[in-house]
Amino acid sequence: MKANRNAPIVRAAERIKLWQKTPYANLIRYLPSGVYFCRIRVRGRLIRKSLKTDVLSVAKLRLTDEEKKHRQTAQRQTAIQRGRGQMTFAEALEVYRARLQANPAIKSKTKDYYAQRILSLRKTWPTLEKTSLRDLSKQDCLDWAASFEGSSPAFNNNVLVLRAVLDIAMEIGVIYENAARHINRRAVRPKELHLPDNAKFAEFVQTMETAGGRFSRDCADLVRFLAFGGFRLGEARNITWTDCDFARAEIMVRGDPEEATKNGEVRRVPMIGEMRQLLERLRREHPDTPATDGVMRVGESEKAMGAAAKKVGMAHLTHHDLRHLFATRCIESGVDIPTVSRWLGHKDGGALAMKVYGRLRNQHSASMAKLVKFGAAESIVVPSPDLPTKGQPTATGN
Repeated sequence: MKANRNAPIVRAAERIKLWQKTPYANLIRYLPSGVYFCRIRVRGRLIRKSLKTDVLSVAKLRLTDEEKKHRQTAQRQTAIQRGRGQMTFAEALEVYRARLQANPAIKSKTKDYYAQRILSLRKTWPTLEKTSLRDLSKQDCLDWAASFEGSSPAFNNNVLVLRAVLDIAMEIGVIYENAARHINRRAVRPKELHLPDNAKFAEFVQTMETAGGRFSRDCADLVRFLAFGGFRLGEARNITWTDCDFARAEIMVRGDPEEATKNGEVRRVPMIGEMRQLLERLRREHPDTPATDGVMRVGESEKAMGAAAKKVGMAHLTHHDLRHLFATRCIESGVDIPTVSRWLGHKDGGALAMKVYGRLRNQHSASMAKLVKFGAAESIVVPSPDLPTKGQPTATGN
């Protein structure tokens, strides 16, 4: 078969059709979603950033702020390069913060989390921002690390921020060694899961449903939806009726319209029996709901879950714990960990799931082994090693 020489040209044309110019400078529109984007060139670098709206009037207002932010960042970097010798940690931190916000590969929740780590770093090391980067020593970093009080994940991510800021200083030429590289990570202990059994979970959901609030039943349905599908909360919020394929008994998980799922991939999760019953009931109760609308009618149920957990006398559950509950029930039902991992949307082939749920699988395997038998115990005759059975010669060797 001859190769199509025009294929690259066709693909390029298809990409162009995805974007539409507007009458306004630096403002373009992404046709599949209708969302407007800022498209500017700063110091020779092309920047394209979502304005997170499909309304033109709103996009025009946000465009001005977005342009201003990127141009101010460029001005700060220029000023910093001119005054390298006197650069403080605060000045390098501003560059890090600007790069973090402008990086399209980092999701908004991750950006928010690292903004919290910046605040934590400033709080736990009050004198750091005014410190000249050339005066920051290895011992300063080790002293801060020794005095840090907080969880291991928080500590490790604070160190990541510290190292990233000092990497920027090395990039600019202010320092020649990253003193934070001498800080060792702290071991992270896996979260101990306290998940309800089937009977307690049913009681928990029923208590939520009959609490008497305006959205009590909707909150209970969200809990069922998360537990029966193993979705992250953000994923569940964006699942529409179009994503529910009853013929193939599976649900398409796309994630946020702009940022997709956590790993950036679309996945399919099978409808277990309870999930199908839930969806069929919801469809009967709301038959006029457009197919493009979300399946869930509430976006969270934290308070309702907390109140119900106290009432039935069980450990507090978070939305993410329901994802663990789904994985646990799958493994207890005999589903192998690589398959569970794919349903959860992990890209590591099951390594993370094995780390989190491996002990559970081993316990379940041991309990299942007790059920294995080869016939009735009383019908099995085991010859004595010292008394050969009739018709057999006496063994003389090993």
